[in-house]
Amino acid sequence: MRKAGRVALCLIAVVAAASLALALWPRPKVDSAVLLPRHRYDVRILRDSWGVPHIFGRTDADVAYGLAWAHAEDDFQTIQGALLAARGRLATVLGREGAANDYMVQLLRIPDVVAAGYTRDLRPETRALCEAYADGINHYAALHPDRAIADLYPARGADLVAGFVHKTPLFFGLDRVLKGLLEPAAAASAPATPTGSNTFAVAPRRSADGATRLAINSHQPWAGPVAWYEAHLHSETGWDAVGGLFPGAPVILHGHNRNLGWAHTVNRPDLIDVYALEINPADHDQYKLDGAWRALERRDAAIRVKLLGPLSWTFHREALWSVYGPVVRGPRGTFAIRLAGYGEVRHIEQWYRMNKAATFDEWLDAMRMGALPMFNVGYADREGHIFYVYDGRLPLRPEGYDWSGVVPGNTSRTLWTDFLPFDRLPQVKDPPSGFVQNCNSTPFRTTVGEGNPDPAAYSRTLGIERGMTNRALRALELLGGGEPITREAFDRDKFDVTYSSASTAAMRLAQLLQAPPPADALTRQALDVLRGWDRSATASSRSTALALMTLEPSDDNDGAAPSTAALVERLGRSARALQSHFGRIDVPWPDVLRLRRGPVDIGLFGGPDLLHAVYGRPGPDGRIVGVAGDSYVLLVEWDAQGRVSSRSVQPYGSATLESGSPHYADQAPLFAACRLKPVWLDESDIRAHLEREYSPGEGR
Repeated sequence: MRKAGRVALCLIAVVAAASLALALWPRPKVDSAVLLPRHRYDVRILRDSWGVPHIFGRTDADVAYGLAWAHAEDDFQTIQGALLAARGRLATVLGREGAANDYMVQLLRIPDVVAAGYTRDLRPETRALCEAYADGINHYAALHPDRAIADLYPARGADLVAGFVHKTPLFFGLDRVLKGLLEPAAAASAPATPTGSNTFAVAPRRSADGATRLAINSHQPWAGPVAWYEAHLHSETGWDAVGGLFPGAPVILHGHNRNLGWAHTVNRPDLIDVYALEINPADHDQYKLDGAWRALERRDAAIRVKLLGPLSWTFHREALWSVYGPVVRGPRGTFAIRLAGYGEVRHIEQWYRMNKAATFDEWLDAMRMGALPMFNVGYADREGHIFYVYDGRLPLRPEGYDWSGVVPGNTSRTLWTDFLPFDRLPQVKDPPSGFVQNCNSTPFRTTVGEGNPDPAAYSRTLGIERGMTNRALRALELLGGGEPITREAFDRDKFDVTYSSASTAAMRLAQLLQAPPPADALTRQALDVLRGWDRSATASSRSTALALMTLEPSDDNDGAAPSTAALVERLGRSARALQSHFGRIDVPWPDVLRLRRGPVDIGLFGGPDLLHAVYGRPGPDGRIVGVAGDSYVLLVEWDAQGRVSSRSVQPYGSATLESGSPHYADQAPLFAACRLKPVWLDESDIRAHLEREYSPGEGR
């Protein structure tokens, strides 16, 4: 059952709210002595002039311990919120607002999944990594008891694994499925902030200088539990990777090492199925399967909810299970849910192996683990290979059912157990065009010319998307011309701010310009302003604000088109808003689109579904304040001799929640100008730009 939306913002927003609540909630002190590290870790943290931590350890476990400490210095409350969410304890902080998360944890039996798989499925070195990270968090909590929630500790390595088991289904829309089944009717809610991601890679044959280049460019919220944190991890046992990670992650999730790099964008295969169960009229705890009644497994989900001050109450709700998976009773019936990749605990292990891979074959072996149930992946390496795969645990379903809706839950014919093997997933390696791209778009248009996967080879039951975002259209237009690509052109393409003539924005614009002249004089004036728009959201544009407020482009180029009347009405409303707040309707775009962080208030350009993506929310002053989009940009290149270098930027800075730090928003001016800072990998370069060197616990 396919569900729209690329990030499960509903529950993720709840986790983000926990960060604030943790800071305000009075709580008992932690027992510091219990949380001190069990043994000495050999690690140093080198903070560069941008505040980015470079963790140098003897072993990989030493590095993980140091990473936990460094990240806690910058974002401790969000890490604690993620731990609470994974344990199903958010309601103890947020009250009823966190109860849905805690129920989901028990409904999915996440503690059981982790308990069963932690020792059985994870290699000892992966467990050591997780436990060292937990030690780092415990150590930080011990030395900062005023910021720690006592009954959360000690953190355990298994908590990190639970965090990935918890978050992963949210990326493919489980929270929305549960909400749709449990609520009496679809409730009106504020639209989720659209998000996406870009990746593209260029092979030496297309580069003007023989270099291999990779754009790592995820679009996430700029703050909260899925905001990127940049780090460089270096051990004496072969770990030397830089890139982005989330709170609670002991490894780089996308980035590069000396030899290779990879980037993720969210894909949307069909990974959730909903089954209508036939319930026994004589016994509502039985369901029919293949002509026989079976008992639903029942557990009591006890959810402790904070009420007022120190008061709390434990609520009880049934948590049911069937042969398909978890079961919920709602106003429209009883339904079972089946999730692709359910029971998997090796997410960290797969990313860990990707971090340490030295060759394409080693990296591909890590990918073949299949622990990640989704994500497009772009890849490049020092040997000049480029690669793309539409990754995922794609269920092999029987034909003859509408898997996009609710399917019968009374027959084992709908009970799929097998998945499309990795080597049969849509993928492209070293195409003749010399480039690959994916911008949350179909895998069947990864490049131009030969090499694209054949859509006829893939059943519609897999739910592989067929649509193109504007970002993907522009990537094909910019990279597909055949001329040599310089570094400057590569950078320019990444920060492109034009809507393709084949995009939804262009089609809506044409629709609006063909409308009869509006009766309202201001709306007619606004229409004249739009006639001069070149479909580019540049810093100098005086048409973009009116255009984007009216056209409302989104990442979904397959969405239903608004009527002409609705577009005209939007145009008038947008013109009146601009006139009211700015005294004119042809307002320079950066005067409207803003980056705000503490005292920083900077104009931006770019916009929704652009390669330089910025998604914002309207404020009471008529400005649109950026909240998501280009959340971490990392451009990597291997020169003709195979030497690696990279440059990066974030919207804010490395000090995620530390408003008193000079790195709270020090990258904002760079980001606003679409400029990049150097990424230093060699220790000599890091020390040439060193701000501070220390070990965890020094100076507390």
